[in-house]
Amino acid sequence: MNATPRNTHLSYSRLTRFEQCPLSYKLHYLDKKQAEPGIPLRFGKVIHAVLENLVREVVVDERTGPLSEDHAVELFREAWTDDGLAGVGVFEEGLHILRDFVREEGVVHHRDVLAVEKEFQLSVGPFTVLGFIDRVNWVDDETVEVIDYKTNRQIFTREEVDSSLQLSLYHVAAQRLWPWVKRVKLTFRMLRHGIRQETTRTAEQLADALAYVETLGVQTETAKEFPPRLNANCIYCDHRMHCPAYAEALQGRPHLICEDTRDLEAVAHEREQVARLAKILYARKEELEGVLKAHLRDREELVLGGVRYRMFNTTSHEYPLDATLSVLADATGMSRDELLGKVAVVEKKALDAVLKDVGKRLDKPRVSLLKAELEAKAEKRHSPRFWAKEAG
Repeated sequence: MNATPRNTHLSYSRLTRFEQCPLSYKLHYLDKKQAEPGIPLRFGKVIHAVLENLVREVVVDERTGPLSEDHAVELFREAWTDDGLAGVGVFEEGLHILRDFVREEGVVHHRDVLAVEKEFQLSVGPFTVLGFIDRVNWVDDETVEVIDYKTNRQIFTREEVDSSLQLSLYHVAAQRLWPWVKRVKLTFRMLRHGIRQETTRTAEQLADALAYVETLGVQTETAKEFPPRLNANCIYCDHRMHCPAYAEALQGRPHLICEDTRDLEAVAHEREQVARLAKILYARKEELEGVLKAHLRDREELVLGGVRYRMFNTTSHEYPLDATLSVLADATGMSRDELLGKVAVVEKKALDAVLKDVGKRLDKPRVSLLKAELEAKAEKRHSPRFWAKEAG
């Protein structure tokens, strides 16, 4: 390793940045370029800050009872203003997440919350790994639950949860912070979706995770080159504007063009390049459109570069069930039951919302049984879809 260490410490964030894109790691930690986090990262930090303060106050004041929805909104407005976020859509998303969180928490007992935003230090080989755990709950005299809040739009796969390096580090940290702990329940709390993705670790898995941390740590110290690595996360990178690979991607040109479509390896290679480029370009398009939309709030149109931009309303139709059936019955002479069979269907999104509401009043086994009964009665349609995932 280098005589003078590059890192004063390691963290999950440092390791994953290096793993996902060595150039992003170099720009952030070695060149110390000014980070420019996008809306998703800033929004996530605001939500985390609100939840931290909301739960910490319960612990500090030694309270037991439901959390205050009004206070959560007040904290959110303050954090929103401090960060300088803008956009009514994002603001409403934040309110929705916080209101759901307060309802799902129910009664909070201060004694059940062992820690909020708990700092830890782990010695891993020659390295010190630093981090913070969002929340640790007491479960029983041998068990704790480590909770990490996530504002992701996409839910993790079971494989991603079970192999998460972040959760493995949190498990080790919990055992060292509370030596009496024999079992650790690990939870990603997916705030946008109102679900908890839970997992555990074996002793062997934890040993493997620490070995990987040390290996990756050595790589960060000894790396001589830091190549860019285009991936789906480029659209969220806080150094994308300093990245030549990202600038090239915005031009939409893959490096390798498959000239012979009989060469399936070449076809697949170009397909993956194009898929990554498409995600980056679409996200950039959304970002730029957001800027234009903000300016169109105060004016009827913009004419820029020979293009005319306007906002307009689209109209969708929803037909009230009873009134619609009544008109159809009068016109056709068909019975209500006949018409229901022809025109009525329950939209899955609306059904999920009803089941979520029901879940607040019924116990989990009854809700699971209800979902199974509805699933059995559903009419299923199958259509072919293309699927691709990195092998290995």
